[in-house]
Amino acid sequence: MPTIYLAGPLFSQADRQWHRATKSRIEAETGHPVIWPFELFDQDEIAKWGADAPRIIMADCRDALAACALVVALLDGPQVDDGTAWEIGYAHARGIPVIGIRTDFRRAGDVPGAAVNAMIHASCEVIVRSVDALVELLKERP
Repeated sequence: MPTIYLAGPLFSQADRQWHRATKSRIEAETGHPVIWPFELFDQDEIAKWGADAPRIIMADCRDALAACALVVALLDGPQVDDGTAWEIGYAHARGIPVIGIRTDFRRAGDVPGAAVNAMIHASCEVIVRSVDALVELLKERP
């Protein structure tokens, strides 16, 4: 099964809880393995890297993205998380399909009908509105 990269903010306990539950559900219900950046390294490693940490984190995430066949990106919030936006742009530029998920009912788009920024919206194949819809969509993909 193709590997999925799960992008999205991971800084709050609520963010991490959502990602863990969504990762678990995708793997259990679709069979697709999921790479979640939070699990690529831990806080002790990051502390040891010191000033080099940002470049190492970026390179590891970039390499993980490049190894995946699909990106699922959490788009919640008043605007898409900066790192998530970078991951979406990188995947789109490499021809890796991106599925956005926006469970946030607030509109954050800058053109009529868009739920998010036009560049993010256009970089996603589709934007689903729930984890249920995401899982159903992933079940349909080879």
